[in-house]
Amino acid sequence: MRASGFRFRPLLAALAALFSCNITLAIEPESVGRETLATPTPTWVVVHGATGPGYIFDADDGEMQGMLSLSGYTPAIATNLQRGEIYAAESFYSRASRGDRADVLTIYDVENLNPVAEVEIPQKIAALPFAHYIALLDDDRHVAIYNLTPAASVSIVDVVDREFVTELSTPGCALMLAVSERGFLQICGDGTLQLIRLNRNGDEAQRIRSDKFFEITEDPVFDKAIATPAGWLLMSYAGEVFEVSVDGDNISISEGWSMANAEEQAAGWVPGGGQFLAYHNDTDLLFVLANPGGEFAHDNPGTEVWIFQRSSQRRIGRLPIEHMGTNILVSQGSPALLSITGVDSQLHVYDVGTLKLVRSIAEIGPAPGLLQPLQ
Repeated sequence: MRASGFRFRPLLAALAALFSCNITLAIEPESVGRETLATPTPTWVVVHGATGPGYIFDADDGEMQGMLSLSGYTPAIATNLQRGEIYAAESFYSRASRGDRADVLTIYDVENLNPVAEVEIPQKIAALPFAHYIALLDDDRHVAIYNLTPAASVSIVDVVDREFVTELSTPGCALMLAVSERGFLQICGDGTLQLIRLNRNGDEAQRIRSDKFFEITEDPVFDKAIATPAGWLLMSYAGEVFEVSVDGDNISISEGWSMANAEEQAAGWVPGGGQFLAYHNDTDLLFVLANPGGEFAHDNPGTEVWIFQRSSQRRIGRLPIEHMGTNILVSQGSPALLSITGVDSQLHVYDVGTLKLVRSIAEIGPAPGLLQPLQ
């Protein structure tokens, strides 16, 4: 101990000399600035973290663009670039994980990612990481938010007037898949789809059920639909694909087609992961995370990405991935980039044209989950 103290004596003496000579060390004050976000491009990806924040990366160059300070109880976001706004249904507790609860639709400014308004909503939101637990309808005015208490319902918010409009009871039906004329589809447990349309004020104007097209006890469809130019694409646990469109009062559902042939089905290939579907509009390509785990392997991460030409229902490629994937997203337009998060908690970006890995982004937040575009 004496030797250690002896080594510090010259340093202490030098500091004492400085202060005794009244020498002033000039330290420039640090200025605080503010950055504004560049215009979001199709290659920007929002990576939702397990504790709430949404980390924004550009898959094209790997650079982080910003962070949305979301609640830890936020299912997803909806973006309205026409108004320069991002919408997030959020729950907050007075003591972090307990205490008094407050549910709000928070409106964030796209330019600086700051919250600019809040609308109080019923304390019922389903705080699970599903992309379609929130939906901006085609009037760019009304946002639908899915509730689960366990009773199912939907809250409607007018984001122009910044007010809660109404709550719609939707027993046995979940999700909001936006369609034309202020409408949205829901998947129902009896094997049907439900169409709800709103009037100009945001109140319910119409409710229609489709014919039954799946049996929930035999092969249910996932609550992880993906949008296509014609409408929506649904997939069952066994890999059966259904395409859905709406024309007026008519809900059209195609005959199912299988992602796997008989040999692959026998080998146990099924879709799996948290977010296992992606679709690229310009090329009409459907991407599916697949694993050979067989029945009940729908939660298992994918070991491959299967690529289909949607219109011909034909698989055109298989992409083995080194790190098993749980969530995928493809950027629209060009370049088309396929982003994958998985068991190694990194964001891996593949070029769709070559199916080559172009970059891996390591620091994307703790326990990365749902991937969403910002455009």
